[in-house]
Amino acid sequence: MIKIDIVISQNDIKAVSDALKTINVGGVTVSKVKGRGKSIVPQLHASKGTGMYTPEFGDKYKLEVVLPDNKENNAIDVIRKNTKIGKIFIWPIARAIDIESGVENEMAI
Repeated sequence: MIKIDIVISQNDIKAVSDALKTINVGGVTVSKVKGRGKSIVPQLHASKGTGMYTPEFGDKYKLEVVLPDNKENNAIDVIRKNTKIGKIFIWPIARAIDIESGVENEMAI
């Protein structure tokens, strides 16, 4: 099993989530995060009448998905087709357990 973390803008969340459903990936966790990358964060008004400032960190969204190893390449393909800017991070998962039923690993996801 693997965990895929996808860091993207808010505009692409629905497209990526819907695309993952087409390859039978059902569970997705979405978190609003802040971060700094290669692109420059847009300037904001500091307060009324005081000018502009550039925040150090910009708003992004992180989607977290756990899936079987054999879906890794399909997941990467559909993610890349549905968003053009962001990052994909892939982590190995040693064990997954469903709290209610106690089933483990791929049966738990």
